[in-house]
Amino acid sequence: MGQTHVPASTNSGNHHHGSSETAIFVLSGTPLFVFLDVEGDEPIETRVQTAPGDYIFVPPFVPHREENPDPDTEAVVVIARTTQEAIVINLDGLNWSV
Repeated sequence: MGQTHVPASTNSGNHHHGSSETAIFVLSGTPLFVFLDVEGDEPIETRVQTAPGDYIFVPPFVPHREENPDPDTEAVVVIARTTQEAIVINLDGLNWSV
């Protein structure tokens, strides 16, 4: 578990966390979380806007990225994972490839 500061106007890049589940609590700012969902035959990009007090759950292997589109204010989040190591698998795009 740890606290992360996300600078204004940044994003994490596309990635997943392998077999680790990730829970996120938004302390401040308005970060945006972008996921790749599979509905039917086509993958769909889902954007979740958050605010202080919101929770986000990222299941294992789900491609996503975190964004802070606010040009002036950093976002602060608390992250808890089900693994002791911080697994990050970077992806070329928001897709299900490894």
